[in-house]
Amino acid sequence: MSLPSLSSQHALDPVESGSVDDLHALQLQRLRWSLAHAASGVPATAQAFADHGVRAEDLTGLADLARFPFTTKQDLRDAYPFARLAVPREQVVRVHASSGTTGAATVVGYTRDDVTTWSTVVARSLRAAGVQPGWVVHVAYGYGLFTGGLGLHYGAEQLGCTVVPASGGQTERQVQLIRDLGAQAICVTPSYMLALLDEFTRQGLDPRGTSLQVGIFGAEPWTEAMRSEIEDAFGIHAVDIYGLSEVIGPGVANECVDDKGALYVWEDHFYPEVVDPQSGEVLPDGQTGELVLTSLTKQALPVIRYRTGDLTALRPGRVRPMRTMDKVAGRVDDMMIVRGVNVLPSQVEAVLLGEEGLSPHFECVLSRPDRLDQLTVRVERRPDAAAPDGSRLAARLKDVVGVTATVEVVEPQTIPRSAGKAARIRDTR
Repeated sequence: MSLPSLSSQHALDPVESGSVDDLHALQLQRLRWSLAHAASGVPATAQAFADHGVRAEDLTGLADLARFPFTTKQDLRDAYPFARLAVPREQVVRVHASSGTTGAATVVGYTRDDVTTWSTVVARSLRAAGVQPGWVVHVAYGYGLFTGGLGLHYGAEQLGCTVVPASGGQTERQVQLIRDLGAQAICVTPSYMLALLDEFTRQGLDPRGTSLQVGIFGAEPWTEAMRSEIEDAFGIHAVDIYGLSEVIGPGVANECVDDKGALYVWEDHFYPEVVDPQSGEVLPDGQTGELVLTSLTKQALPVIRYRTGDLTALRPGRVRPMRTMDKVAGRVDDMMIVRGVNVLPSQVEAVLLGEEGLSPHFECVLSRPDRLDQLTVRVERRPDAAAPDGSRLAARLKDVVGVTATVEVVEPQTIPRSAGKAARIRDTR
């Protein structure tokens, strides 16, 4: 298989070509600032530091970060909407958000400098993926409160590209835009890229006949097998991007087009640790555990030792001083990612238990028909109740959780029981 000849080594930022010692010195300087900024601006952070008997000024080396408390997603939910801001709300120029378990979203704020930082790390990620200034970049991530669309959009513009803000959906039109506007790069979830492949086939078009050279894929886990299928079908490089809204959005880490298999963490802006999910102890590089991230330059919403829930390992960089992280192997919790949307079984349960005719016995079945993730929720009706309308429940799930699902109301004693923890998820993908 012949792929386009692309390089991630053109026009590197100075920190990418510097030494590890220089990087560590910059990290220590920025980490001291971030701890002090969070403690002085966020009362909850100051209290957490006090409860753990540490002060921002106690950090004298990078290893001292392990003495500081973790931040969890629940901490951010409890701060809804603006209690975790470290700057006056009037300095916030943008908010993004993800849905919460009971309707309380995780709200993330950005100052003008934060937006610039975000654009910078996304531009660096795109460059690492082989994207070059002047290219046409087709962004098919969703726009809105989800960070994917606008994050890649601003980063591509900063790199000097022409952006096509296609957003999601309208698959037939997406194919037309890719062909007519001459996109050389596409930013999209990998599962939707396979849906685009099906549309090319339906129209009798050769997917290798476009001007596309690279795809930047994220927002959901994907395998090496899916990488091979995309690269074979389109004749392009398939490159992984990683991020999460609580830290900044996409652009926390990225694969290099000429060094695939691990993602470089942009450690001048995000300090990574990997910890044992149970004990919280920091693990040495090379061992798999839960990824923990600390923002080094974020102004509006700094996060200190944020537990991402993602399982990975850190390793020394090969062509940059930054460390790499393995592709995410899974999650500590039961989080489902459906077409780029995070869904917890507890969110589904909250909707189902609000219906009088339903029992608490349910399962979430994940499948991938026609190349796209599909969530089917199977729930038992109560023996003494008529089955509620599944389409109405599906609409309620869409409103609360933000993902399209099919709801099947089944007869009592249909869902398998467990003597231990209930198995809520059956993944057939």
